[in-house]
Amino acid sequence: MKKIFAGAGAAAAYLAGVPAHAAQPVEWQMTFQPPATGIMRQIAWFEHYTLWFIVPITILVLVLLAYCIVRFRASANPTPSRTSHNTLIEVIWTVGPVVVLLFIAVPSFQLLTAQYTPNEEAKLTVKATANQWNWDYEYQVDKPLSFNSAILEEGDRAGLGKQDKALYPRLLAVDHEMVVPVNTMTRVLVTAADVIHSFAMPAFGIKMDAVPGRINETWFKAEKEGLYYGQCSQLCGKDHAFMPIAIRVVSEKQYETWLAAAKTDLPGANKALMAEVDGTNKVAAAGN
Repeated sequence: MKKIFAGAGAAAAYLAGVPAHAAQPVEWQMTFQPPATGIMRQIAWFEHYTLWFIVPITILVLVLLAYCIVRFRASANPTPSRTSHNTLIEVIWTVGPVVVLLFIAVPSFQLLTAQYTPNEEAKLTVKATANQWNWDYEYQVDKPLSFNSAILEEGDRAGLGKQDKALYPRLLAVDHEMVVPVNTMTRVLVTAADVIHSFAMPAFGIKMDAVPGRINETWFKAEKEGLYYGQCSQLCGKDHAFMPIAIRVVSEKQYETWLAAAKTDLPGANKALMAEVDGTNKVAAAGN
């Protein structure tokens, strides 16, 4: 019990010093990441909405079970009832769930529709190809940019300037992040080169399977600058747990500068961007 309170206290202390738009995984975390897109806000709202149905129903069923166990136990009810049905009860337990399901179904269909129908055309398209156990990113722009993104090895932290484990956490940080501009509709074409993987970014509310020989499409419009982490969320082999995804959201100007430099010197472009972003904004990482 002491560990529980200690973990909760540490989480509260950490969150108190972090900007409101950023967060990391913390001990005893029970909620979603802070949303960074409109879709994720809708997902978070839908979760809270459904709890207003789930919690009362769970309590009601528990109370009914307890009542039946006590009221109709053998010692208190030695002669069991031979009642075969009760019309009123049958109507209630038929109509009640139908009404509840309708209240859940309507907003869930609206959310599903919103997830698959972006309200504007994509301004940036990035192809993400999954490999065992890393990601290839291809920016479909003039003079396309391609690079590989793999988990950050502990021995490479100093060389890449990522010694800060609070910002570049173990098992989530990568050597080269996907970089996108803030408030920009971004299309991600997802595929795989070997087995089935899955491109998941919790703070953006996206999760799309990467299937060999097939290109799936997802999209996001990040509204807050920061460094966001996700992971492959489809079991894909022995190193599945070591296949993180990192997306750095920056200003339009910072993105344009990075893109121009990355086409000739990706490590140098990343270091210049990190120096500017980490030094001026000190954005925290939005964790998985």
